[in-house]
Amino acid sequence: MTAATAGTLTCVGLGMMLGSHLTPIARSQITAADVVFAGVSDGVVEQWVRRLHPDVRSLQPFYAEAKPRQATYRDMVEAMLTEVRAGRRVCGVFYGHPGVFAQAPHEAVARARAEGYVARMEPGISSEDCLYADLGLDPGRTGCQHFEATQFMLYRRSVDTSAWLVLWQVGIAGDLSGGRFDTEPRRLAVLVEVLSRHYPPTHEVVIYRAATLPFQTPRIERMPLGSVQDASLGMPDTLAIPPCTPLEPDLAIRARLAEFAASEAP
Repeated sequence: MTAATAGTLTCVGLGMMLGSHLTPIARSQITAADVVFAGVSDGVVEQWVRRLHPDVRSLQPFYAEAKPRQATYRDMVEAMLTEVRAGRRVCGVFYGHPGVFAQAPHEAVARARAEGYVARMEPGISSEDCLYADLGLDPGRTGCQHFEATQFMLYRRSVDTSAWLVLWQVGIAGDLSGGRFDTEPRRLAVLVEVLSRHYPPTHEVVIYRAATLPFQTPRIERMPLGSVQDASLGMPDTLAIPPCTPLEPDLAIRARLAEFAASEAP
């Protein structure tokens, strides 16, 4: 590999809203690339990317019914790295932020670097960013915990019910095969059972989905926790759970800090 032939890889995010969230640096990486790989599932979005570059190759054909997602991601990574090894400037384009709930970009960048190529990731506006804006949620007020829904079900996590709890990919909650694109009531019932260890079934939760097209509005559907198992959910949906208990003051720490403040007063 020489400096003249060394390929490069840059993974960028489109943001969530088509055409509105794309950063200038992400756009420049797309237009300057030799080949662009599009990891987006919406045909309208893919066609929009094709307006920015003449050689856009979809990563969607790597998905197949009953094919484990891990195998799909490996195929995506190999497709991008094949072009990098051929000395091309490669740009991988993904929804939202390319490093948020997106395994293929992380793996592709890590492998490219391990093979000696220049590889980097450029941030984008993620569904999390949209959630804060659409729900009026400031994580700095009470705090916010984030988990992938199935992982949350498989491990005993310490849940702080005085903070927000956000479960991502709730639309495939409970899938152990890695090949499903949706969930079903019996799996959601297990999720509700796990959450009921911490929250009452009447506690109001929010099903959220960011808008991806300018004429869309976000999905903000409020319901009792106990009704989640009967909700219609897709892969883009997120479950946001507000606090159900107040913040508990630590009186000893407060007293110590008050002493510091008093000693520093003029």
